[in-house]
Amino acid sequence: MGKETTPPPSGIEGINLRDALEERYLAYALSTIMHRALPDVRDGLKPVHRRLLYAMRLLKLDPGAGFKKCARVVGDVIGKYHPHGDQAVYDALVRLAQDFAQRYPLIDGQGNFGNVDGDNAAAMRYTEARMTDTAKRLLDGLDENAVDFRETYDGEDKEPIVLPGGFPNLLGNGSSGIAVGMATSIPPHNAFELCQACLHLIKNPKAEVDELLEHIKGPDFPTGGLLVSDQGSIREAYATGRGSFRVRARWEVEDLGRGQWAIVVTEIPYQVQKSRLIEKIAELLTARKLPLLDDVRDESAEDIRVVLVPRSRNVDANILMESLFKLTDLENRFSLNMNVLSMGKVPMVMGVKQVLREWLDHRKVVLVRRSEHRLGQINHRLEVLEGYLIAYLNLDEVIRIIREEDDAKAELIRTFELTDVQAEAILNMRLRSLRKLEELEIRKEHGKLTDEKDELTKLLGSDARQWTRISKEIVDISKVYGPETEIGRRRTDKSEAPEADLVDIQQAMIEKEPITVIISEKGWIRALKGHQSDLSSLTFKQGDKLKLSFHAETTDKILVFSTGGKFFTLGADRLPGGRGHGEPIRLMVEMDEAQDVVNAFVHKPGRKLLLSNNEARGFVVSEDDVIANTRKGKQVLNLTAPAEAALCVDATGDQVAIIGENRKLLVFPLAQIAQMGRGRGVRLQRYRDGNVSDIRVFSGEEGLTWINSSGRSFTRSLEELTDWRGDRGQAGRLPPTGFPRSNKFGPGKL
Repeated sequence: MGKETTPPPSGIEGINLRDALEERYLAYALSTIMHRALPDVRDGLKPVHRRLLYAMRLLKLDPGAGFKKCARVVGDVIGKYHPHGDQAVYDALVRLAQDFAQRYPLIDGQGNFGNVDGDNAAAMRYTEARMTDTAKRLLDGLDENAVDFRETYDGEDKEPIVLPGGFPNLLGNGSSGIAVGMATSIPPHNAFELCQACLHLIKNPKAEVDELLEHIKGPDFPTGGLLVSDQGSIREAYATGRGSFRVRARWEVEDLGRGQWAIVVTEIPYQVQKSRLIEKIAELLTARKLPLLDDVRDESAEDIRVVLVPRSRNVDANILMESLFKLTDLENRFSLNMNVLSMGKVPMVMGVKQVLREWLDHRKVVLVRRSEHRLGQINHRLEVLEGYLIAYLNLDEVIRIIREEDDAKAELIRTFELTDVQAEAILNMRLRSLRKLEELEIRKEHGKLTDEKDELTKLLGSDARQWTRISKEIVDISKVYGPETEIGRRRTDKSEAPEADLVDIQQAMIEKEPITVIISEKGWIRALKGHQSDLSSLTFKQGDKLKLSFHAETTDKILVFSTGGKFFTLGADRLPGGRGHGEPIRLMVEMDEAQDVVNAFVHKPGRKLLLSNNEARGFVVSEDDVIANTRKGKQVLNLTAPAEAALCVDATGDQVAIIGENRKLLVFPLAQIAQMGRGRGVRLQRYRDGNVSDIRVFSGEEGLTWINSSGRSFTRSLEELTDWRGDRGQAGRLPPTGFPRSNKFGPGKL
């Protein structure tokens, strides 16, 4: 700012912009946190809800009373307590009345208050409201000095800072809000379970979270559903106050007869709009992302009933639902972030124990304040009654003083040693209360009040008695909201999420169609629709030609083996179409520019493969061990330059036939080759010069088969091959007559 200068004559004062912004933004942030977005831990309410309930109490909208228009309630709230827009206040009122939004609604609404499809409520001039029994419990004791009041925004009225909160509302109904720099998200819980946990906490103040969680089984959403989080994450969430819960829709298979069936969803996760959910499923159906599903119908009336029709009766219902849980809001995460105002002032994240502890401490403060208030009333009444008794015992003298004395009040006080309150009460007595019986009634009332005073004095003097009284109140709540009552019955059950294999789900998501995979010499791949046998009309880029082709389904995995000894995995549904020349495999996976494709084939689980480099070193590997989960592939055959991977053949059988470029054939038992997951392998055949040409694994019983250049098939039994049989690593000898000049056995089985 530089050095200070005298303010200009116009009265404009210079101020550092940064300081001004910091100060004003901080004030705004604190206002949002304290007076708008975060609930108070004691009554679980934000200011707008507190003001709504207080205004309804003053309008005498008790559970048994008649309804009044919501516009009347909203008018009172914005006129007296809450200087904000009427729509915002009405929206808050509507939410408190929705039984699918509130686990224990605080407002009993009459008229259209919206629905689970996300439709809005009718305008406030049409709808009516009154409080529910739960709201009444939150307000009990408000007239008995249970809580402090403050002035309203215009200073003309008073409003409560917090409600007495005779119901564990913060956890019972939950809360959510976004402030500045912090947010809160608390799911609803079962009131009976909360009461049991509180009773346990009163008996054992040092109880740990695990003990409380024996009573609190997790959130209890008004819309039901199934909680599928594991116990460890639930415990962590409640201990720290941060975490999340996985909630799934409740569903069942409905038998339609004749082997036909459909899935019926009866409960959906909390705060999911049903109409939006069904739209999403329909969009996925149209986009062919759900091949197992044929149709979705909404047959809901008052209750939810969403019908999912499978593509065929052979579909696995669990896999169909797992695919829907994965792609739609039929499974949802509800986050837990117990960021609340402690003592109405300090925003902090609390664990479940601290939340219950603060509620119980608040109930104790309320109990003490109500008891002291009642004690004050009793003392005042006892003083008055004692004055009445004196008046009765000296009735004629009292009447004389009132009739004859100028200052009757001073004379009464002097004559009978009365207090000011007693004298005032005698002067205000009605003539009709001078009946004979009245004295008895006064003595009776005096005795009753004296007993009540003794009880209250004992209560206020003993911490243990106070907690016993609070326990009794909590037991009363737990009876009203017990598991056998309609409102108290638990709606969200715990369940295990069946760990469906991701592979199964992904397979289920792909529509099964036949394709023919084409790979060219230069490593371009494409997939033609259908199983094609005539490939003569195929075109390739200049200088390129067909290397290999095979039939597959879109649900298959394609394994590609490269000259670098690596296996790559491609989803058959992801292959480029057959209209153009396809795409280079090198772009689809991270294959080295200098490497080529040795072989490609459809993955068959459980099968064994025989790998070999060009120098005839190799080993047997299980096909399940070569699947690569990333684009980088999986190194299986280790190579030392300049060797390259040359062959990958089906290792089904018990004998191996190998032929080199030197036209020497050797037959030996497959058992002589080790099975490994990765390595360089062992020598299969020895050459003086040249490399391996071809390998075939065959069954000794069936014999060795090869196909010559003209397409004729030859088979030789093991007896006929005696001259060529030996051990692994020998040189072999020239093949039988009729063996192809190409030194190849012909098309293999891969």
